[in-house]
Amino acid sequence: MTVRFVRPVSHSAYAGRRLAFSGLLLAVIAALAHRFGPLTEPDFLALLFLAAAIAAVSLPLSAAGLLRLWQVGAKGGLAAAKGILYAAVPLGIVGYGVFAYLTLPRLYDVSTDTADPPVFLAQARANQEWMPRPDGVTSVERRTQLAAYPALTGRRYEGALDRVYLGVQKAVAGARITITRKEGMELVAPDLSARTTPRDDQAPVPDVAPIPLPRPEPSLAPSYGTPGDVLLQGETRTLILGLDFDLVIRLREDAETTSVDLRVQSRYGPHDLGVGAAIAQDFLARLDAELLGLAGG
Repeated sequence: MTVRFVRPVSHSAYAGRRLAFSGLLLAVIAALAHRFGPLTEPDFLALLFLAAAIAAVSLPLSAAGLLRLWQVGAKGGLAAAKGILYAAVPLGIVGYGVFAYLTLPRLYDVSTDTADPPVFLAQARANQEWMPRPDGVTSVERRTQLAAYPALTGRRYEGALDRVYLGVQKAVAGARITITRKEGMELVAPDLSARTTPRDDQAPVPDVAPIPLPRPEPSLAPSYGTPGDVLLQGETRTLILGLDFDLVIRLREDAETTSVDLRVQSRYGPHDLGVGAAIAQDFLARLDAELLGLAGG
């Protein structure tokens, strides 16, 4: 009589793989819908947490499949390994976010000038949904930023405003920042008065005397910052997940130097997970590279 060995099957391993793949698929679809589609950031984060929860449930099942493979040689070892790999993606993303949330200061707005931060020309309107945050930034939070990111400081260059502005334009393009609003651009416009004003000995005599015009009324348009500042407001998104950030760049000329300050604000939530400071540091590094040799004290 022939004894035939029937290898057992670990059903938990296959169930774990299916659950883990479902969580991974949900995370990928949500990320694509947010990065390239209409899904808002709060909804995307909610779906990402759901995907991580599904992946977390799959881990014990996959682990049970590996244990059965070790104990009785049950089928399903490859399925269990795939389940663990699938679950690692959403769990890794959420785990990193939770780690940053717990270890980094709770800030959603960072600035290179904490005493006099650049002002936004217009606040971005965003429905915070389940991620409410305070209306403004307090002095305590600015001091917290100084302690957490001491290297996040403004730049001062020994150059004219228009020269520094050209460097800012190149740094903006390299950092994938889209400028949406500008103010004070007349300060960096080329001065053509010297080219168009004729010499005294060649000044034409007008045939008709100029007609006096009424004095213009004072402008009622709102002004931002200090007169003489150039303000550039823009927006950017993180490369993979597409998290939205708003920012404003301020150029201020003082004698023979020009200072550049930057303010970065996450569009959603009370915590930027340190991404705002990373965006600011990346832009400043690009600006330093563009204006190499003009940096001053």
